[in-house]
Amino acid sequence: METAQKRQGKAPKVAVAAALLAPLTLTACTGAAASGTESPNTLTIQDYYDETQDPIYHSCARSVGVSLEISHVAGPGLIPKVLQQSSSRTLPDVLMLDNPDVQQIAKSGALSPLSDHGLTGEGMVPAVVQAGTYAGKLYGLAPGVNTLSIFYNKDLFDQAGITTPPATWDELRAVARRLTGQGRYGFAMSTINTYEGTWQFLPFMWGNGGTERDITTPQTVQALRFLVDLQNDGSMSRSSIIWSQDDVIDQFVAGKAAMVVNGPWQLPALKKQREVRWGAFTIPKRDPSQTTVAPLGGEVFTVPRTGNHAKMAKAGQFVKCLVSPEKQLETARIKQNVPSNPDVAEQAGKENPALAPFVTTVRTARSRTALLGPDWPKAATKIYNAVQIALTGKAAPAEALRQAQGEQ
Repeated sequence: METAQKRQGKAPKVAVAAALLAPLTLTACTGAAASGTESPNTLTIQDYYDETQDPIYHSCARSVGVSLEISHVAGPGLIPKVLQQSSSRTLPDVLMLDNPDVQQIAKSGALSPLSDHGLTGEGMVPAVVQAGTYAGKLYGLAPGVNTLSIFYNKDLFDQAGITTPPATWDELRAVARRLTGQGRYGFAMSTINTYEGTWQFLPFMWGNGGTERDITTPQTVQALRFLVDLQNDGSMSRSSIIWSQDDVIDQFVAGKAAMVVNGPWQLPALKKQREVRWGAFTIPKRDPSQTTVAPLGGEVFTVPRTGNHAKMAKAGQFVKCLVSPEKQLETARIKQNVPSNPDVAEQAGKENPALAPFVTTVRTARSRTALLGPDWPKAATKIYNAVQIALTGKAAPAEALRQAQGEQ
């Protein structure tokens, strides 16, 4: 996600990207903490997935020689539960976190460095290591990740005589204009006033050289101007300011949008529907010489400081199993995400061609917390506020970004 609201179960239409969360304050854990069960051969694991991941969990548990107690928490309830567990010193032995949350939880002292358990980020794409790192230490690793690309309606492209997906902003704008009409927008994305809107704007901002350190730079102004131009052309709906990523994909499946920005978590639902013959391509760049830079989404697995060092060691072995190449590929098959190891990701892309644009994008993706660490949520808020100001016509892009940058 980015990112979108997390859900425990599989959504009937589409799953949603991992969401960004506001800054957290945890009671720092000490060696006196205790995990949820005292049994030396039972590990507790907590996530916001549904049961589809459980077979992989149990396979790793068998390899470590332990049994499991699995707690699936509804997405919005995970961090409040972690806060409570930290305070009462009842954190699980293995904790899954949305990757932007690692900074805040690690800062609190609730997590043990994975180096204590013989784990490194070797073999992972750089953004995965960035996402799990705080203050120079690695606290979390992801078996698989996600990012953003563009889904497109193949039939509409064929009817318009478009044989190659757009590769630049100018081409995207021209194709969007061409495909707009008959109750349909050529392009759709979520620009909602939440972290989800920021998540969807980042490929345009970062890919053009913009930075969250200062959102008033010419590069970010250009990116926001591009979205305003799409809207002014009539190619992008003015309703994008209230659309979630789920709403956007619904527009696509309903035939009301020809191209949409979204992620691989949508693949299972898109493969099941029969209304649209679709494909996917990487998000275009302003200039062909630029590199696609999109945000990295996905969850990491961590080992909390429970004070039970024997169980923490087993938890470390369990996480090592989860992020092994074999389990990365199994996870990709279940969750339709991109393995963190680029070689495994290539294999997943060959098995699942629809995943290929996301595999390409993950290679150069960025962790949202890489530059600002725990202060990322403040910047994310400024970004989506600026996008809203500009798209509602309250200020031109440069002024909208200036106003948002000045927010405290």
